Amino acid sequence: QVQLVESGGGLVQAGASLRLSCAASGRTFSNYAMGWFRQAPGKEREFVAAISWSGIDTSYAESVKGRFTISRDNAKNTVYLQMNSLKPEDTAVYYCAGSVVTYPVPIEGGYHYWGQGTQVTVSS
Repeated sequence: QVQLVESGGGLVQAGASLRLSCAASGRTFSNYAMGWFRQAPGKEREFVAAISWSGIDTSYAESVKGRFTISRDNAKNTVYLQMNSLKPEDTAVYYCAGSVVTYPVPIEGGYHYWGQGTQVTVSS
């Protein structure tokens, strides 16, 4: 059974940084791409970032480019999302997602496994 467990969310002020972590278990983590999505209140879930199985290729939503960095440590079965220069509009529940392909995919349909989410709140 595949499990994805996010951590690292919290309440911060605008301009601050947070690092989210997603610990994976139950499958060969290093064989597949991973992604981060987020869902703000009253809005649909949206793509944030994705990373290939090797960590070499990444993809980002335009709204987070230059501020967020996705990375992975296959030895630890963990994927990270470093979030810098946070803005109030980044407030959302952030979800880790596991793909069934090796390359980064910017759509929900590319992912079969989801974590429970972690809340990120950015105050102005």
